[in-house]
Amino acid sequence: MTYDIVINNVDVLGLDNAQSYNIGITGNLIQYIGSDAITGTDTIDGSNHLAAPGMVNAHTHIAMTLLRNYADDMVLMDWLQNKIWPAEANLTPEHVYWGTMLGIAEMIKSGTTAFADMYFEMATTAEVVAETGIRASLSRGLTGLDQAGDNRLAENIAFYKEWHNKADGRIQVRLGPHAPYTCPVDYLKKVITAAKELGCGLHMHLSETKGEVDACIKEHGMTPIALMDSLGMFELPTLAAHCVYVTDADMDIMAAKHVAVASNPQSNLKLASGIAPLSAMLNKNITVALGTDGASSNNNLDMLEELRLASVLAKTVTGDPTVIPANIAVELATSNGANALGFDNVGELKVGQKADIVLYDMHKPYWYPRHNLTSGFVYAANANDVDTVLVDGKILLAQGKLTTIDEEKTYAEANRLGLDLVNKA
Repeated sequence: MTYDIVINNVDVLGLDNAQSYNIGITGNLIQYIGSDAITGTDTIDGSNHLAAPGMVNAHTHIAMTLLRNYADDMVLMDWLQNKIWPAEANLTPEHVYWGTMLGIAEMIKSGTTAFADMYFEMATTAEVVAETGIRASLSRGLTGLDQAGDNRLAENIAFYKEWHNKADGRIQVRLGPHAPYTCPVDYLKKVITAAKELGCGLHMHLSETKGEVDACIKEHGMTPIALMDSLGMFELPTLAAHCVYVTDADMDIMAAKHVAVASNPQSNLKLASGIAPLSAMLNKNITVALGTDGASSNNNLDMLEELRLASVLAKTVTGDPTVIPANIAVELATSNGANALGFDNVGELKVGQKADIVLYDMHKPYWYPRHNLTSGFVYAANANDVDTVLVDGKILLAQGKLTTIDEEKTYAEANRLGLDLVNKA
């Protein structure tokens, strides 16, 4: 049998690193992984490379790459109210197009093959996703503090109807209520009703800061998690971003209702929001995935840094060096992320899975000696090691070169439009 693409002589993350493997891909699926000699229409030499599942960035605001380096060293609400929201008031589809293109370029070049985004001008974001070949779950950010809230919800509904399952299934759509402090209860009821009618999931910031939780308890007599449960949100697939301040009772609700968590360790630390209790969530069998949040809050979209930090923080907080070992950290950034976003047959490197594969160049000093490749990947690898990226069986990065993105034009346009956005704020 001749496959469409064959990757020869490659090490495979999670498999015995005493031998190399050959991977056969036909269409968008992995059809073979083994040691037999196989042939392909296109062949990639995997020597001295590690094949890994593409990483899943479970929470982003991708066009915020245009605000990178603009507002740093601030706490969340000051950062939002005095810097970010005034700048975002001037966003146009052109800003979102090139900010998204820049973010996708960065993600592909650092080994991310799927992401969840909540932002504005989402039809523009979807166009860039379709053009570039990456996989994404997209939500229009919804706020209900003014009369335009209903229009935003109508926009998200129309976006769902136009784009859900498009681009050969690479694009999924959810509704995106922003947060408890921007979405009053009456507005949330409208959003949840609309999601039930559409049969779609939701993506929302929940329990990100202590101030948010305290305000919710003061106003509603319950935590944000308990409030959303009381409104019926968790009867639908829900991706809850952050969940830094959650109680045992909150986590019991999340486990029972299959709420997936998108933890953002670097953003939470940089904005002084705190450290999410990841090990406690995992112990309750909650699906925990990892995200980078907006590039403006975290400064990069590097998922290798997120999985490394998640593992190290959990060890530090619990005092247990085994609490999130390397192999579990990999799951948070790959298969857990795919499950959290609702993508089937994505997130693992095995036969029958979608061919979302990243090859890492291991001919670097920190990859030697190679006692354990999973540990080396989690604790030593660098995003700059990414050499080749496939999504849905198509090559998006070949020997470090993007195949679907004009890299230099993207940098120039993003720089021009980022400066334009800030100067108008």
